[in-house]
Amino acid sequence: MMKNTIMEIAKEFCWEMGHRLPFHEGGCRNVHGHSYRMRVVVTGQLDENGMVIDYFDIRAIVDPIVEQVDHAFLCDESDSEMLAFLEAHNMKRVVVSFPSTAENIAGWMLRQVVERLKEYQNLETIAVRLHETDRTYAEAKVEVGG
Repeated sequence: MMKNTIMEIAKEFCWEMGHRLPFHEGGCRNVHGHSYRMRVVVTGQLDENGMVIDYFDIRAIVDPIVEQVDHAFLCDESDSEMLAFLEAHNMKRVVVSFPSTAENIAGWMLRQVVERLKEYQNLETIAVRLHETDRTYAEAKVEVGG
């Protein structure tokens, strides 16, 4: 391997989640859900074992995030009508401080992943590509050093 070669690896995660966009003028205003697929991509230098990061470590870091939202309703804290319904019926929900657009969800996921990957000093970038459907995705990426 050439010295200073940057490697890229990725791992995918899937879950089911509901949401709505109350401000939307189309169908997304309604309660609906997606089969989300998220690809976590990291780049960096190889460590002493010849890895950027072990895939098992990525899974251990991301699985708890996914478990939190799997089969839940992601609800903006300002959507009081939806929050009241979810609370009244004791439904699994994750309350966030932003509209649940694909862009905002990708950024939120990225922040959580970056926070959990801080100890890996060889990483240069971390990205999250969040697919809401087979044909649409939002991607958030950050440089973390190296």
